[in-house]
Amino acid sequence: MKTMTCKQLGGACDMEFQAETFEDMAEQSKKHGMAMYQAGDVEHLEAMNKMQELMKSPGAMAKWFENKRKEFETLPDSN
Repeated sequence: MKTMTCKQLGGACDMEFQAETFEDMAEQSKKHGMAMYQAGDVEHLEAMNKMQELMKSPGAMAKWFENKRKEFETLPDSN
């Protein structure tokens, strides 16, 4: 089990997510982001806008995603 924060995953807060796989970690982050979007959280909306800009370039988004996956892989287990 590894732990990453919302900020580490491109978000705006220190909420922690724990997962065995990077895919699960990304899914938890996505659900949190959607909840913050629905709540109208300004800081998270700004972080989402930055991610949307990144998504305009498929290569940049793929590189960002791969870098986050590598960061996840290097994290110690947080049991």
